[in-house]
Amino acid sequence: MSKAKILLLEDDSTLNETIAEFLEDEGYLIESVYDGYEAQDKLYESKYDLLLLDVNTPGVDGFTILKEARENGVMSPSIFITSLDGVDDLEKGFQSGCDDYIRKPFVLKELLIRVETLLRRGFFHESADLISLGDGVEYNTKSNEVLVDGEPETLGNKESALFKLFMKHTNEVISHDRIYKELWDFDETPSDTALRTYIKNIRKLIGKDRIVSIKKQGYKFTSKQ
Repeated sequence: MSKAKILLLEDDSTLNETIAEFLEDEGYLIESVYDGYEAQDKLYESKYDLLLLDVNTPGVDGFTILKEARENGVMSPSIFITSLDGVDDLEKGFQSGCDDYIRKPFVLKELLIRVETLLRRGFFHESADLISLGDGVEYNTKSNEVLVDGEPETLGNKESALFKLFMKHTNEVISHDRIYKELWDFDETPSDTALRTYIKNIRKLIGKDRIVSIKKQGYKFTSKQ
């Protein structure tokens, strides 16, 4: 299963490396950038599970980056990292679309708690790492692993991303277009054949009746049979 992928924007190279190494040791996949233009390029090219954005950055500031990302449909949870401490700055940050705020200097453990809390929030506000889906199937919100009878099962990156999308939108119909946008990067060509294969592989693990194909609309994942 793929690790949770985080975009880290921090122009202080020492702090950037410190945060990246710490979160990588905790099992996350980190892509580091050092200025606003790099961050914009990354957000255009790839999908992320969470954004860690410094506010005062060269090129484009974090507030502007996130505001534009939200306007372009990027809904990944985000945390601003900043030395700003004014109420007006806090208000501006939340108005631009952030989910949380951490002020410098901070303890790395606190950052980890905030990251884990936001990543779990997409899974029914669960406080535990494991979500039971019944019939011996569990989902680990931290590692993005599917476990069957306690044993982790192997899924490819796109299968993992698809399963995570289903978990975040249980009992909702997810359109084919939405799935294509979530699974394939801008320079990749979506494949209906590949999508059907991913669905088939997931069904082998959790049961064919858990993922329902809705004709001309998309797919719906049900948490319980």
